[in-house]
Amino acid sequence: MKMIRLLICIVLLVLVLSGCKKEEVQPEEVFESYISYWQQGRYDQMYELISESAQHTMTPKEFAARYNSIYEGIKMNDLSVAPDLQDDQPKKGASDIHTFHYRLRMDTAAGPIAVDGAMQIARNQDNNHEWKVDWKPSLLFPSMKQGDKVNVRSLKAERGAIYDRFGRELAMNGSIEVLGIVPGKLGEDREATIAELSKRLAVPESFIEEKLAAPWVKADLFVPIVNVTGDRLHLDFSDMPGVAKRNKSARIYPYGEAAAHLTGYVRQVTAQDIERHPEQRLDSTDVIGKAGMEQIYDKRLRGRDGSQITIVQADGVVKETLAKVDPVDGEDIHVTIDAQLQRSMYQSFDGDAGTGAAIKPRTGEILALVSSPAYDPNLFIQGLSEEQWNSWIEDPQKPLLNRFTKLYSPGSVFKPITASIGLQLGISSVDKAKTIKGLRWAKDESWGNYYVKRVRDVSVESLTDAIVNSDNIYLAQEALEIGAEHFSREAEKFGFGKILPISYPFPKASLSNKGITNEILLADSSYGQGEVIMSSLHLALSYTPFINEGKLISPVFELTDGKEPQEDTGREPVLTPETAAAVNGMLLEVVDNPKGTGHGAYIKGYKIAGKTGTAELKRTKEEKGRENGWFVAYDAAGAELMMAMMIEDVQNRGGSAHVVRKTAPVLREYMKSLSRKD
Repeated sequence: MKMIRLLICIVLLVLVLSGCKKEEVQPEEVFESYISYWQQGRYDQMYELISESAQHTMTPKEFAARYNSIYEGIKMNDLSVAPDLQDDQPKKGASDIHTFHYRLRMDTAAGPIAVDGAMQIARNQDNNHEWKVDWKPSLLFPSMKQGDKVNVRSLKAERGAIYDRFGRELAMNGSIEVLGIVPGKLGEDREATIAELSKRLAVPESFIEEKLAAPWVKADLFVPIVNVTGDRLHLDFSDMPGVAKRNKSARIYPYGEAAAHLTGYVRQVTAQDIERHPEQRLDSTDVIGKAGMEQIYDKRLRGRDGSQITIVQADGVVKETLAKVDPVDGEDIHVTIDAQLQRSMYQSFDGDAGTGAAIKPRTGEILALVSSPAYDPNLFIQGLSEEQWNSWIEDPQKPLLNRFTKLYSPGSVFKPITASIGLQLGISSVDKAKTIKGLRWAKDESWGNYYVKRVRDVSVESLTDAIVNSDNIYLAQEALEIGAEHFSREAEKFGFGKILPISYPFPKASLSNKGITNEILLADSSYGQGEVIMSSLHLALSYTPFINEGKLISPVFELTDGKEPQEDTGREPVLTPETAAAVNGMLLEVVDNPKGTGHGAYIKGYKIAGKTGTAELKRTKEEKGRENGWFVAYDAAGAELMMAMMIEDVQNRGGSAHVVRKTAPVLREYMKSLSRKD
């Protein structure tokens, strides 16, 4: 009986223990856990579910790094790993292996990737017979095998070109020669070759060694050392083993210094650029516009890079393209600039510091924007030396300063505006006479020691005489008759205080800092001194009413759809046609009349109008300060050209007559070129 009871207890104990045995995890549960961890990026838990044989080939850290490096490289996001609704198919002849299907989806730098994969769950035969993932490279991407890699390649968009009105390239894509070294071909005389190369290039040996020590350098790769420009073009390196030349794509500026401030330049993207413009997704291999049109139109010129993600075999053969986004090349920009006129105007300065603008006065098309002196923008691309940069920085002529976007006191070239205001309001007339004696004039004792001074003591019998002889006193007296309120109101119609409506940024011209608050400031303003400041472009535009029946023309900088702008007919005139014609007649007299200050620009057979001016830069009347000379000239018959030029420091060089001498040859050549076209 005891024996029976013992047997019953043993049976019950076995039954109890068997009921406590841990329930076996099924293969489908392993599969579901694995893809859940995968989607969450929990690579440590994934590693725990893979087979022991797979774990023997890599550590948990290496396993996680493999996924992370691939996903970071392709810029993966929105990962989705979902089970496919196919039945589990046990491998034929082996019930210990189950195959599960899944769908892998993700967004990447090259667009979405969508692939269907299969995962095998196998029973562990070596130990406790648990179900484990039979991990293989195909679980990264289905077509991958041992030795394969995932490759991400950027497909660079080509930067758009910048063209002038006739299709001439102001900024273009070209190539330059680069001198470099293939380290594996230097041979046993490596040190001697580097020492000799250092001597020929006039660079330190450490500079060359630093290039060769870059992390990416391999024995068979070409390592760029310097760009072959300037004096280096004539050097021979054929006797040096391992030293070679290659062509490299580069941005080219055919007009160099003549259009430097207009085109600007591009440079390699910096960390600061990437941080400053996160929305542009800049890459360290990109270039970005740093000045001028290259900067203004950078987004349009740069286009959008593409990307390609491929699986590559160990021998470099592409096995499969997982995703690809084609690059979108940058947009070409067409502007109204006439590159030949731009060059001609720049060369006319011949090193003088100054600025100039040229427009078509009927349409407002900008034909030239010049700043002198300038720099060569090609040097930024070809390799700018520290010595070159320092020479620009230390140059008292400031070649890096863009003068055509700066505001200057216009001096007497402002007088036609004052004359037009008096005529418009009926205060002046073309033949209005004034008796003016001497070189100095003050209204009365209330002006204290202040006075208006004129350059020549000549007989001024009319407003036309005052303009032809550039008489300060006559215009100051006219302004006082007009009054500050009316003068300011009418002058502001010429665009003062308003932004020029073009993509190229210009500061606002200003008539006064806080309003014309006294008669002395009003008198000085009448002949472009006081607080009046304008750019050369704004000055040229302010003369357009004189040739357009009183209409002030807006500037146009970019050509759209390949069409030239038409004459601006919709604007409200700032002057009556009669007033405009009267001022135009006076400006014709400035050039036609042998006594006129602009007679140096006279061209037989052409109707050239203009006005000279000298702006004094000094704190007191008695001080002998610097002077900026101005000349505005235009084609009064065909209205094909209007130029405004300013040269700094013309004192002791003939004042504004120096500017006329510089401008006249450009004007003559341009007018004659128009005749040849006809």
